[in-house]
Amino acid sequence: MSAKFDGDKRQILVNKVEKNKDILLEMCARLVQVPSESPQSDTREIVNEIKSILENIGGVEVTCHTKEEPIVNLVARLKGTSPGKRLIFNGHLDTYPVGDASLWSNDPFSGHTDNGRLYGRGSSDMKGGIASYLLTFMIMAELKDSWSGELVMTLAGDEETMGVKGTKYLLETVPHASGDAMISGDVGTAKVLRFGEKGLMWIELQATGTPSHGAHVHKGENAIDRLVEGIDRLNKELGLIKVNPPKEVTEAIEKSSEVSESYSGQGETEVLQKVTVNFGVIEGGISPNLIPAKASAQGDIRLPVGVKLEEVEQKIKEIVDSIEGLSYRIFRRYEANWSDFNHEIFSLTAANVKHITGEEPVLTMRVGASDSRHYRISKNIPSVNCGLNAYNLGGPDEYIEIDELVDLAEIHLLTAFDYLQGG
Repeated sequence: MSAKFDGDKRQILVNKVEKNKDILLEMCARLVQVPSESPQSDTREIVNEIKSILENIGGVEVTCHTKEEPIVNLVARLKGTSPGKRLIFNGHLDTYPVGDASLWSNDPFSGHTDNGRLYGRGSSDMKGGIASYLLTFMIMAELKDSWSGELVMTLAGDEETMGVKGTKYLLETVPHASGDAMISGDVGTAKVLRFGEKGLMWIELQATGTPSHGAHVHKGENAIDRLVEGIDRLNKELGLIKVNPPKEVTEAIEKSSEVSESYSGQGETEVLQKVTVNFGVIEGGISPNLIPAKASAQGDIRLPVGVKLEEVEQKIKEIVDSIEGLSYRIFRRYEANWSDFNHEIFSLTAANVKHITGEEPVLTMRVGASDSRHYRISKNIPSVNCGLNAYNLGGPDEYIEIDELVDLAEIHLLTAFDYLQGG
């Protein structure tokens, strides 16, 4: 499906973004300058900052919603000239921690610009995306007689910790947080549009043994040995689980492989199509010369489309039950999820990426998680990820390219108009 605007109208919209480039950069810098690290995910101050921006946009309704302090979520709503479809812009306010501030070249919350870049924690993930939303709201409000329906922005405070108190809570409690389609400006690249995500299972292994002195190995049973055997078998055997994805998902992943891996790293294509395991926490023992009685480990298991949680848990149970003294518990889980990428929100977004960047974007799955899954799993709302490239994501000197931020704002604005223009 081609985009709906003719060339002149499209250029008018692009010109409006270009004219307001300084405002876009100022808003992004203001957001970066307000710390909202997770944990604690204290988003009270940044919500107030965003409210102060939205209060100057005519016709925008703003509400705040809190399931648990200090996590505050914000919903903004703008109505067009008549009833119609509802498009959601979803995003998150929390960021990775700064870490060791001495490793940064400047203040992590400076929001300063240099050599075509804007620096600061959260600039790419995802305060640049939120600034793009805000400029889109400004321009859509100016031109609200030209479109129908509603534009809604849902900003969550705990995406980095799985969104239960943020996006999921909003979908459960705020009717207009749901819509007919959703765009996420979460970190990524507009050249690679994401239509789905792998599932997740977080597991804890617990091993028990018989304590004894380390010299008397014949008298004890080592809990760490049992734990290591379990970790080793899970790593090897879960990756061999047969995957049966829909043909169109496999074809999309394979077709996009070259472009997507140029941004996300070689090997992404394989990882998207298999179960992967990573144990990131391990504890056990109190002294090198004692046989440990207890040991534990926590792991992250990711599931591709084509494998269900129950299949993976069945295999986990089979492995764990075969190892004496080993048990497990699952403390977080959700299924792999994807949207029908034949929906118009994908074709419109892709057309606008090409119009603005001159490059045809590819469509594929996402290895990591975002709040888009809540829209897909809870509400079956077609959801596309279209955000900014990540530079030094999670590390010192995180930054975005200013030109890419301007491009993203143009893509978001054009797509919102295209989707809502006809009601």
